Amino acid sequence: MKNTTLCYIRRGDEYLLLHRVKKQQDPNEGKWMGVGGKFEDKESPDECLVREVREETGLSLTHWTCRGVVTFVSDIWPTEYMHLFTGDVFEGELIEDCNEGVLAWVDKADIPALPQWEGDRIFLQLIAVDEPFFLLKLEYRGDDLIRAVLNGRELEL
Repeated sequence: MKNTTLCYIRRGDEYLLLHRVKKQQDPNEGKWMGVGGKFEDKESPDECLVREVREETGLSLTHWTCRGVVTFVSDIWPTEYMHLFTGDVFEGELIEDCNEGVLAWVDKADIPALPQWEGDRIFLQLIAVDEPFFLLKLEYRGDDLIRAVLNGRELEL
């Protein structure tokens, strides 16, 4: 099992997204998503969040909200517990060169049309409607989402 963070940083009606196009053998290749990464030893979720955002974007978050925990289960990868955040106050300048992919501010209305994991669409919708803290379990077979459970209730796919 691994613990990770993912953050969607908001600026007005835009979110900062990472287009995953640079890493070799990236399971997220070609997808658009927030920024984040794996916990280091002894890190809390918010410490990991702040570090990963700074490393990937050059920005220093000064206000964020933990939106939920997403459990990914897969027949290919180890189980992952992702701590999902949104951030809306930050300092610094966006870096030009992120080694994970290409950073871009994207209007929230344009996000659904971008290539994403099907499960990401579920939690992005929960963020969009300002759902209170949630627990979401997403089960994948290969790249296909086969089951989603929100706060203990099965969702229709």
